Amino acid sequence: MSDSRINARTDVQDETSETSETGEVVETDEIDRGPEWRAFDSAEKDEKSRVGAPTTNMMHDKGLSTNIDWRDQDAYGNSLSSNQRQKMQRLRKWNERFRTRDSKERNLKQALGEIDRMASALGLPENVRETASVIYRRALDENLLPGRSIEGVSTAAVYAAARQAGVPRSLDEITEVSRVEKNEIARTYRYVIRELGLEVQPADPESYVPRFASSLEMSDEAEHRARTLLQNAKEQGVHSGKSPVGLAAAAVYAAALLTNEKTTQAAVSEVADISEVTIRNRYHELLEAEQGLPVA
Repeated sequence: MSDSRINARTDVQDETSETSETGEVVETDEIDRGPEWRAFDSAEKDEKSRVGAPTTNMMHDKGLSTNIDWRDQDAYGNSLSSNQRQKMQRLRKWNERFRTRDSKERNLKQALGEIDRMASALGLPENVRETASVIYRRALDENLLPGRSIEGVSTAAVYAAARQAGVPRSLDEITEVSRVEKNEIARTYRYVIRELGLEVQPADPESYVPRFASSLEMSDEAEHRARTLLQNAKEQGVHSGKSPVGLAAAAVYAAALLTNEKTTQAAVSEVADISEVTIRNRYHELLEAEQGLPVA
């Protein structure tokens, strides 16, 4: 009769148990409690580890520092006493000082706040904000800011990032939410993309159509018609040297008329932030490029 009290050894590393006499494996734990990735050195291990919140370029410290909550409550949601609130206020003040210890960090914090504010006002997605933040960081690292304002470079970064992502905003729209003048934005934008070697394709009029059509509550048919008008204009070279915003606005207006949708030049002008005169001029040019369509 065999003795059930067999001496056994457990290997914690491999999660196996074996007898001390024969070395026979009597139990195996097949659950792998390790990470699902492999790393061949400590640097790669640190890079792949996902402990904690992901880093983000939209925060000056990339989200790595601790932020003290603004609510004066304890862990159970109870309000703090007057004395405790004063202590927390002092802690927040010192915490903020330690988070922005030098002028470069303070510059970056202000700039990223501006980028977030403008992107939010323009309805730009998070990936555009992230790209704009990276552009600004590069400009700061490469010492492009001397002689230029934080607001100007921040605005240029948003303008460039939106165009790179295929969701462009016109210079007039950018100017409306910026704290600097239109000429400074244009000048700083050209300087930043040149010095950083950014690849920014010219804005395509078609990229404005979905936003304009959505704001005007136009049908899918009308939006498709506007795209067709712009494609025909591009094939015949009508778009060359003309404002992409003006062409897009005119195409949307023309498409609305061609599909019997009630949209006025004034409504399109307001949505596109461009004059009715420009819309009328581009409208006639688009229809002339569209073979077989009468000019209204």
